[in-house]
Amino acid sequence: SPQLEVLANEAIGCFFTHCGWNSTVEALTLGVPMIGMPQWTDQPMNAKLIQDFWKVGVRVKVDKDGLVTRKEIGDRIKEVMVGEKGEQIRENAKRWKDMTKNAYSQEGSSERMINEFVSKVVKF
Repeated sequence: SPQLEVLANEAIGCFFTHCGWNSTVEALTLGVPMIGMPQWTDQPMNAKLIQDFWKVGVRVKVDKDGLVTRKEIGDRIKEVMVGEKGEQIRENAKRWKDMTKNAYSQEGSSERMINEFVSKVVKF
């Protein structure tokens, strides 16, 4: 998809995302830090995982009117792109890229699990 091509470009410093699951997985797989602006369904939970659990991004804050200001967006970009916290976020994102690359490699956990599943289905 075009999004994958864009995210795979090494010039991309971070990804401003609605935190849909597919977009989240694509960014994790490619090691791209995220700035989340979730709207509904699974997106708020994904944003929480991104920021608080995996620590590969941050979430924008809405003002009292439910809006996100340009200053807020700029502040979150700076938070991800510079400073100590940004460095940690970028390191965590790189770690996720490496983990997913290992999982999808030949003899990786993903292939092992699929092979195990197929062998059990065939026996059934």
